[in-house]
Amino acid sequence: MTNNISNTELNSGVALPGYDRSRLKSKIVHLGFGAFHRAHQALFTNELAQKTDSDWGYCEVNLFGGEELIEQLREQDHLYTVAEKGAEKNDVKVIGSVCESLHPTFDGEEAVIEKMAEPQVAIVSMTITEKGYCADPATGKLDKENALVKADLANPTQPKSALGYIVQALKLRRERGLTPFTVMSCDNVQENGHVAKAAILEFARLLDAELGEWIEQNVTFPCTMVDRIVPAATEETLAEISELLGCDDPCGIACEPFRQWVIEDNFVAGRPDWNVAGAEFVADVVPYEEMKLRMLNGSHSFLAYLGYLGGYAHISDTMTDEGYRKAAFDMMMKAQAPSLDMPEGTDLEAYARLLIDRFTNPSLKHQTWQIAMDGSQKIPQRMGGSLKFHLEQGSNFSWLATAIAGWMRYVAGVDEQGNEINVLDPMVETLRKICDEHGLNVSVVPALLSVEAIFPPELGQNPQVIDAVSTAYQSLIDNGARATVAAL
Repeated sequence: MTNNISNTELNSGVALPGYDRSRLKSKIVHLGFGAFHRAHQALFTNELAQKTDSDWGYCEVNLFGGEELIEQLREQDHLYTVAEKGAEKNDVKVIGSVCESLHPTFDGEEAVIEKMAEPQVAIVSMTITEKGYCADPATGKLDKENALVKADLANPTQPKSALGYIVQALKLRRERGLTPFTVMSCDNVQENGHVAKAAILEFARLLDAELGEWIEQNVTFPCTMVDRIVPAATEETLAEISELLGCDDPCGIACEPFRQWVIEDNFVAGRPDWNVAGAEFVADVVPYEEMKLRMLNGSHSFLAYLGYLGGYAHISDTMTDEGYRKAAFDMMMKAQAPSLDMPEGTDLEAYARLLIDRFTNPSLKHQTWQIAMDGSQKIPQRMGGSLKFHLEQGSNFSWLATAIAGWMRYVAGVDEQGNEINVLDPMVETLRKICDEHGLNVSVVPALLSVEAIFPPELGQNPQVIDAVSTAYQSLIDNGARATVAAL
């Protein structure tokens, strides 16, 4: 097969950019040309160009690693493929919204800063993962001991961190009398715009108090909520994309058909009409984040622990079991939905049915083991708020109790057949020590509930919580995961 989608006759049925790409300008500089961004924001922008005469295009930047990906992207005229894999069919799209790309390794830091300082740039967006914000997880404030932060404060014109690049570019814009750009985080971080703003302002003030003040007065940091399942590309994925496309594409990515993007409408220098491609502009993103965290992520965790214990390798496998399918839907509608405060007209039942369909998609091999990772960090956000709600209301929270009991049984490190479970969690040593002291005995429940980093005392020491989780845990020991889930 030839190696270039820019000059090859592709298979029929592949959707090509049906617009003149020369009209696009690099009005958005994006940091982090990873799998998720390729299948999400760049795809929305491509669809906007298909449907309107939009001139919004991307300059893609990888700050750390990913040199080869940028080289490959350039070799194919900045085109790449997204394969949307549904239960029934695949849709293959060639994305044309990227106009140019930069990497400090070959282009130098100055070229990246200068690009961000160009007058037409209106947005700098990011998918840099949680650690890219250089924030201390405990306080949410800038981590001044972070090696990148120290290096950038000492040598601001040759930055390493995303914060360093953004602040340096804003400094140039201010000196040149240009409008600032909007900084838009697209990371899966709660209130991501506020996290970005806090880190950037603190960094800027340490460098230059007046600059920090100017950024606070003039730059906007909208929050966003992003949702699409995009597994990392494997050799198998790329081979499948080559087959569907009719040539190789080392930049190609596969994902589910569903996508969602909710954006706080707060842009200082204009924005694309992404709503034309299905995004939603709102005044407040927080309710949508809570909806996703509790209904999607919370039921994902429920299925991950109880599914793994029940012998299911993938989320879609759990959906072949009527008990799990029904329990996951009830978890969403009876345990999570009542705890949410959503804008009028939000149809939570339709959202729950859509989630069940997404979980059922057999084309996406989403491992229960993978979703079960880092439970100590996820349970507070996914279940803590709704647990508190049910205690205040005096309502039934048995689905939440069963999910927490499933996590406790999982972190014991041995499955129902006596095989070892590879438990990955930042608190694994603390958890393992407690589990080893108690063995597979219901006495482990109050001991794990007393870990305050996961369960605040008003939840972990509440007799109703201890009682409900103990009942579910005992059922897992006596009857196993499948029977326990079926009994719900």
